[in-house]
Parts: sequence; C-alpha cells; structure tokens
Amino acid sequence: MKNLVGLDRGKAERLAVELNVLLADYEIFYQNLRGLHWNIKGKEFFELHAKFEELYKDAFVKIDEIAERILTLEAVPLHAYTDYLETTQIKEEKNVSDGTKGVEVVIDNFRTLVKKEREILTLAADTNDEGTVSLMSDYISETEKTLWMFNSYLK
Repeated sequence: MKNLVGLDRGKAERLAVELNVLLADYEIFYQNLRGLHWNIKGKEFFELHAKFEELYKDAFVKIDEIAERILTLEAVPLHAYTDYLETTQIKEEKNVSDGTKGVEVVIDNFRTLVKKEREILTLAADTNDEGTVSLMSDYISETEKTLWMFNSYLK
C-alpha cells in the first residue's frame, strides 16, 4: 500500500515516528538556545549572544521543515511541549550563563541531533524517500560543520 507521495505506507509511518523524535529534539534544542541567548554573560557575551540567536533562528526553520515533512508522509507532527519532553533525547537546560558551558551544551545537543539525522537518513534511503534523504543530508552537512566550529572555539 502506497501513500500520497508513492512510498510504502508502513515504512513512511516508521519514518514519521523518527522524524517526530527529531522534531522534539529540535524543539528542546531551540528552547535551550533561547535560554543561552538570553542568559549568557561574560567576556564573550556579544559574540555568543549573536551566535545563539543565529542558531535558534536556524532551528526554528528546521522545526517547520521537519513538521511539514511529517505531514507530507501523511502523519501528524508532535505539537505539544509535553509530547516533546516525553520524546526528546536532548536534555532541557536551565539558567546557563557561562559561555564555555553554553558552548558545551550546544555541542552536546548537536551530537544528539546529528546521530538522529543519520539514523533517519538510513531509514529514508531504505524507504526510497528522496525528499527526506535530501533534507537529512543537508542537515548533517550543516551540523557537522557547526560541530567542528564550536569544538574549535573551545580549543
């Protein structure tokens, strides 16, 4: 049985489940970034304040893209914070004001995201879902580069 975009319905449903995990991860990551942006203090304030804003704006776009991909697969995206908190693999952070700690949080969150993105990429390839493959491939490239940059920042 095929869905609207011609994919095996069962495989597409499994893929949507994993995309919902990624959606929850990005939602919590987004909120972590907002907290870092608001609460960061110290010598790196101006640099990190701007960088965290750049990252949360990017996460906001990805959240919408992931939700729309879930809808394209004929599933329902999670849309309640209780669901996000029950589903996410990312730890909710509170009251981080130290720049080094903030960067470590971002690195840890990105590691979680890229791991899930790779899992979804493999599953999407098995499903012959080029739309999700393309999306995850782009995300992985961006995430890996950002991880390298933030890791370099800490050196």
